[in-house]
Parts: sequence; C-alpha cells; structure tokens
Amino acid sequence: MKRLPAKAFAALLCLLFLSVLAQKGYSFSQVQRISKDELKTILDDPGVKIIDVRRDWERSDLKIKGAVRENPDDVEAWAGKYPRDKKLILYCT
Repeated sequence: MKRLPAKAFAALLCLLFLSVLAQKGYSFSQVQRISKDELKTILDDPGVKIIDVRRDWERSDLKIKGAVRENPDDVEAWAGKYPRDKKLILYCT
C-alpha cells in the first residue's frame, strides 16, 4: 500500500477537522490558507483563536504565540468548546 505524501496527508487532516467543526455548528464561508506574515498581524486579535493540531507538536521547536494545543485524533472531544464568533485558525502542517 502506498503512503500519502506528508502535504497531502496534512491537507486531508485539515479537511477532517473542518468537517467535524462544521458538524458542531461552525460555518465556513471561505476556508483559506494564510502565510506566517499574515498570521503575525493577527496574533493579538481577541477575535482569533489559533489551534495547533500538528501530530509532531511535541518534537517541534516551532510554536505559535497564543496557540492552544489540541489532539488531532480527538476532534469530537474539543471541537465544540470554541466560541463560534471567533475566527479559528488550525495549524496542521
């Protein structure tokens, strides 16, 4: 059996998160990717919640200021705890 390339796997994982969040009542008028420079401009915005769902989070030296860590294998458990009036940014690469 062939393995998916890492970027393809990450994209599928992000789609899974979005699907579960949509089932929890979040609406996504437009899903878009943002650059690290764009992210830097909104880090202190109270209307933004950054959720780090990377599988290699513990081994990574790269952390986003203010991000919360959530288990990517347990989306159902945490998806409903975030306010629907905030912009959610999933860090899943």
